[in-house]
Amino acid sequence: MRLSDLRGRTVAVWGTGREGRAAVTAIAAHGPAELVAVDDSANFLSLPWDGPLAEAAPLVTGEAGFERLAAADVVVRSPGVPQTHPWLVELRRRGIMVTQGTALWMADHAARTVGVTGSKGKSTTSSLISHLLTAMGRPNVFGGNIGVPTLDLPEAELYVLELSSYQCSDLADSPRVAVVTSLFPEHLDAHGGEREYYRDKLNLLAHDPQTIVVNGGDPRLAAELGELPAVRAGRPDTTHVATGVDGTQWFHVGDQPLFPRAVLPLVGRHNEGNLCVALTVLDALGVDVLANKDHLAVAVAEFQGLAHRLTEITDPSGLTFVDDTLATSPYAAMHAIDAYDGRPLTVIVGGNDRGLDYMPLAEHLAERELTVIGIPDSGARIVEVLSGLPKVRTELVDDLVDAVRLSREVTPAGGVVLLSPAAPSYGRFRNFEHRSEVFAQAVADTASDRAAQG
Repeated sequence: MRLSDLRGRTVAVWGTGREGRAAVTAIAAHGPAELVAVDDSANFLSLPWDGPLAEAAPLVTGEAGFERLAAADVVVRSPGVPQTHPWLVELRRRGIMVTQGTALWMADHAARTVGVTGSKGKSTTSSLISHLLTAMGRPNVFGGNIGVPTLDLPEAELYVLELSSYQCSDLADSPRVAVVTSLFPEHLDAHGGEREYYRDKLNLLAHDPQTIVVNGGDPRLAAELGELPAVRAGRPDTTHVATGVDGTQWFHVGDQPLFPRAVLPLVGRHNEGNLCVALTVLDALGVDVLANKDHLAVAVAEFQGLAHRLTEITDPSGLTFVDDTLATSPYAAMHAIDAYDGRPLTVIVGGNDRGLDYMPLAEHLAERELTVIGIPDSGARIVEVLSGLPKVRTELVDDLVDAVRLSREVTPAGGVVLLSPAAPSYGRFRNFEHRSEVFAQAVADTASDRAAQG
């Protein structure tokens, strides 16, 4: 279904955040017979609904919203509306057409689009792809989940999109190059379960993309893909990292070296994998990676890591504080912990408790020596799962500020204090940015306190 297919139809836009606002503006320009906006849950993310938006689509709130959704020919839901929402379940039972703004946009732009999803790494990988394409003289527009809604994007010859599982779930067209960086259980409450999450995430690949690029080192992703034809980055016959005769690591294409691993300023093996995927995408788009290796090395070295993802904070004590607040699952925290392998480490965990299984984290840390500090709400449950590990010291505190203060006492000189909470921020923070702000301020304040004490 395209935007133009909505002409003359009754359309209800469900959600009034940035995606809903973009959808109303775009749909109104295509002459629907009737257009209404529905918001069933006003919260701190809600914005005023007035001016041209209210003129184009009157707003219906509360329980009355379901009647308007059920009366529509087409419902355009915002990504934040979960698959498990009772209204959505009932709408689909009644056979009402439900789609999203990203699906409407993709129907007209798929042939010009690189779409990137993954349980971890999609933001960094999509940013790398856009950055490297620009450096190679391939202008592109970057958007999607990471920033600008697709329906607000300007016309361009090439798009690079970061796509969440929520956005992927309603696609009926796959992008020209469909990319998956990793796969592990996430957002199960919104999708209805692990199988449903994988189904929705991998719907990106289900509608005949020209090329599929995946992280070939992810075993769960490999199992889900089976024999599906895909270029599997990270394997010896594609872009990968290998150790040279002198013991240094290099990025390679097949058996041909590109540039040293040290060129990439991002820490962690998972970021090596992200770059391998990005370089493989460039190859799929016709960029001769080997012939342009020197130019690409400069571009890689200039890449700035994204905020809230293993962002290091300098501290006069010599400790390295690291903000990885977007690590909202145990698997993401595992990647972050691995990035600082070999250094004394204290990890701060805990946040909104979605009932995730933390045993995989315990199994991953079975032979690791580190300190784990738990904060509400899920911190106590994580600490309980880890408490039987012989080399893991666990502590519980009342809040993030106390965790930073305690981390200074228990982390050896030259060590790392890693905020990788393995849980979302909402509940005790406005959003993940707020959690980052509190963490950074606590690092600064506790440094000042120590300085004042002598």
